[in-house]
Amino acid sequence: MNLNIKLIQIGFLPIGLIDVLDIILVSYVLYKLYFIMRRTRAVPMFIGIAIIFLVSFVAQAINMQETSWIFKNLRTIWLVAFVILFQPELRRLLTLMGQSRFMRAFIKEQPNLVVEEISRATFELSKRGFGGLMVIIRDTGLKAILETGVQLQALVSSALLISIFNPRSPLHDGAVVIRNEFIEAAKCILPLNRHTYVDRRFGTRHRAALGISEESDSLIIVVSEETGQVSFVQNGEILQGLDEKTLTKLLIQAMGYKDKAA
Repeated sequence: MNLNIKLIQIGFLPIGLIDVLDIILVSYVLYKLYFIMRRTRAVPMFIGIAIIFLVSFVAQAINMQETSWIFKNLRTIWLVAFVILFQPELRRLLTLMGQSRFMRAFIKEQPNLVVEEISRATFELSKRGFGGLMVIIRDTGLKAILETGVQLQALVSSALLISIFNPRSPLHDGAVVIRNEFIEAAKCILPLNRHTYVDRRFGTRHRAALGISEESDSLIIVVSEETGQVSFVQNGEILQGLDEKTLTKLLIQAMGYKDKAA
């Protein structure tokens, strides 16, 4: 049975359904690799490897037998070298794929461990009297917001979040933006709430949290520096005075996971 149903004909080259799916899949993987590797030290290495492969292709095309023989025999070594050199980026790619909405449909019984780190950090900030503002990206991208801050690309951990929001840290002002299990950036500037009916007791952090929640589907956590009160903001609505258990439950539900305690 031929599954490659012909869709169009370009000259002598037929394009089938499987060909289109193949192109889409390769494009998606390359896009994700670019997204992960940008602004990292992996970019120069990737360019170097690309040049080596280009030289190999040219050598074969113009029939440079000795050079082609060398590259042909080193093919296995190049594959191993690629895996070693880009191991962190490949790990991130697999993590992003595993945490996609499609995959989460099959693993909803597994709560995201990042939620526990975020909750732990939130209430440690509250205990120490540190203010905090964390934005968790879901479907709506926040590229413009990310560009206003300092790029980090670091794994989420409670210790790192507490360090960032320490008043002595140069990054404590502004928001931390989190995507999946990575802290994308810190010291980000958020748009303030546009509505005039906002409670005047709300400070800049709360107004910024409401502002970004009105423009995206992000989840925002606010820790008041004055009172230590923890708030959760989503879709322009704010819940105040949360405890750690309630915040963890809200995050797990909003991120599409099933709460084991439920």
